Amino acid sequence: MIWHLVAAIFAGLGAAGIGLLLRLMSGKRLPRWIVPAFAGLGMLGYQIHYEYSWLSHKQSQLPATAQVVATEEGEAFWRPWTYFFPMTTAFNVVDRSSMVPREADDQQLVEFILYRFEKDYVDRLTHQAFLMNCTTREKLPLIGEERQPRFSALQSVDSDTPLYQTVCRDS
Repeated sequence: MIWHLVAAIFAGLGAAGIGLLLRLMSGKRLPRWIVPAFAGLGMLGYQIHYEYSWLSHKQSQLPATAQVVATEEGEAFWRPWTYFFPMTTAFNVVDRSSMVPREADDQQLVEFILYRFEKDYVDRLTHQAFLMNCTTREKLPLIGEERQPRFSALQSVDSDTPLYQTVCRDS
């Protein structure tokens, strides 16, 4: 978080320098307020770039076996440009190296962990173990250390979703 503040300040200083250079090159015909205006635009530009490149930056930090299976986009009233170009606020990942395929009663089962990354003032990471029945296209969460299934939360999954394709592709 502190490094983003430092980067925003330096982006503002750099843009202010460009504004000052433009003012000097114009023989001081440009108004003096051009320098702080450029500083503000530089800081705003850095912040917008950071927010829209968050997903690709986080993906570059994931292992090669991790697969993004869902993304969520959102908008905020204090970021009016997000109404026209929504930004990614969260995404879900499955690490294929931690999947455990099983077979029971002629049913293809895969146990996996679904990781959720959320963009906030501090990035949040949560995870939940799931059991996917690839034959019936159903998933249910596994609760606790002993990973007991919670049947009340059983969900049907479409076969064309990226989650189903990632988890059941090799089983």
